[in-house]
Amino acid sequence: MDYIVFDLEFNQDFSITGNRRMLRSCFEIIQIGAIKLDEHFHSVDTFRCNVRPTIYPEVNPFITELTGLTTEHLASEDTFPSVYKSFADFSGGSESIFCSWGVADMKELFRNIEYHNLDLKRVSKRHINLQPFASHHFNLSQKKMMKLKTAAELLSIPLVYPFHDALNDAYYAAEIFKRIQNESIRPKRYNPEQAAAFSQSACRGQPKQKIDLNKLLLQFKKMYSRELTEEEKSMVILAYKMGKTRQFLH
Repeated sequence: MDYIVFDLEFNQDFSITGNRRMLRSCFEIIQIGAIKLDEHFHSVDTFRCNVRPTIYPEVNPFITELTGLTTEHLASEDTFPSVYKSFADFSGGSESIFCSWGVADMKELFRNIEYHNLDLKRVSKRHINLQPFASHHFNLSQKKMMKLKTAAELLSIPLVYPFHDALNDAYYAAEIFKRIQNESIRPKRYNPEQAAAFSQSACRGQPKQKIDLNKLLLQFKKMYSRELTEEEKSMVILAYKMGKTRQFLH
């Protein structure tokens, strides 16, 4: 039995003209990184692969700034179906246990698999969300989700690699897992269908909230005591839209 500690980097179209078929799964995977741990929690293998986007072919500038990945950089990479096959081979099938920092990566992995009509059975549905166990390790409420960097710092893990690289983030998550692991940390079965139904139900149950972008820009104008340039206005609006996705909660 192996533990597959993995992390994903995503691309997204923040305009209203994105691929409608992908609205249910608005994050397209553009990088997968993973550390394989054996049953004794020893690192035995690594996986790192970039993915050429096909749903949103242009990498959003904010994503490039965050990850260093560009449209040109990914143009020669394999598309998700090919990378998924390699990742499934690496992960070892249903006997492995997937581990991630939060549940978002697990959710988006299965959404991308479904979008491309690939075989869900190729990968394990046994999953450990490491984030709440890290909070518990430090006697914090499991509702207070720790950032990956914070947990690494508190556990004195040297921050030798930059964050927002899938393999680097998987490395830190694996090192955290090694230090907090105990018998109470057990995998749960991830159910993609149930997760999708819950997500849709939650969306239906909450009224849509809209922000007055003009007032938002006016607030920035007051803060800086000057008019904003068109580029600055675009950056403020983009940052707001990206913040709503919650993709960058580490």
